Amino acid sequence: MRILVVEDERKVASFLRQGLAEEGHAVDVASDGDAALDLISEAPAYDLVVLDVMLPKRDGFSVLKTLRDQHLQPPVLMLTARDGVADKVAGLDLGADDYLTKPFAFEELLARVRALLRRGRGQREPVLKLADLSLDPSTRAVTRAGRRITLTAREYALLEYFLRNAGRVLTRPMIAQHVWAIDFDSETNIIDVYVGYLRRKIDGEGERRLLHTVRGAGYTLSTDP
Repeated sequence: MRILVVEDERKVASFLRQGLAEEGHAVDVASDGDAALDLISEAPAYDLVVLDVMLPKRDGFSVLKTLRDQHLQPPVLMLTARDGVADKVAGLDLGADDYLTKPFAFEELLARVRALLRRGRGQREPVLKLADLSLDPSTRAVTRAGRRITLTAREYALLEYFLRNAGRVLTRPMIAQHVWAIDFDSETNIIDVYVGYLRRKIDGEGERRLLHTVRGAGYTLSTDP
C-alpha cells in the first residue's frame, strides 16, 4: 500500500517512514501542508494519509478540508499533540477517519493503519489469486498449491503489486514508485534482485513459471509463457 506521512518533526517523520516501510508499505513524506497537497495532486492514488495537525504553512485541518473539497477520499489518520475533544470533533467533522494523540505506541498506530486500509477496501478484501498462487491481504498469508511461502515485507509488497496487476507488464520505474516510493535509478539493480528473490520463492522446482521477464520492458505475473 502507498502511504503519505505529513509530519514536520524530522525524527517522528523518519520513525514513521521506517516503521511503515518495514511493514511493506511504500511511504512518501511531506514536511508541511503545502507540500502534502502538491504530492497528492501529483499522485492522487494514496491508500492512506497520516496527517499531523500542527504543520508549517498550512495546518492539518486546512489540508484535510482541501482534500475533501476536491472530492479526494483517501482514508486520513490525524496525529496531534492536542487531546482536546473539540480538536478531535473538528477533525472528524472535516472528514478525518481516525485520530491519534501524541505520544503514541507504534503498535497502536499500525493497528489503526491496518483498520483504515481494510475499511478503505471493504471490511475483508478478497484473496488475490493467479493459478494456484494466492495471497490473502487480511492475514498476509501466501501459498502456492497449498505450499506456504514465507516472504519478507518487501517481497510481500512486490508480490501484492504484481497480483493486483496480473497480466500487465510492470516497468522498473512503476515498481520503484509503487513498492519503494522512489524514482527509478538506472544505476541500481535492486528491483531485479528482489524480483529474483521473489521468483525463487513462488516458482518452485517443477511448478509452472508465473513471474516472467519481458525483455526491454520489465516484468509480468502471468499464466502465459
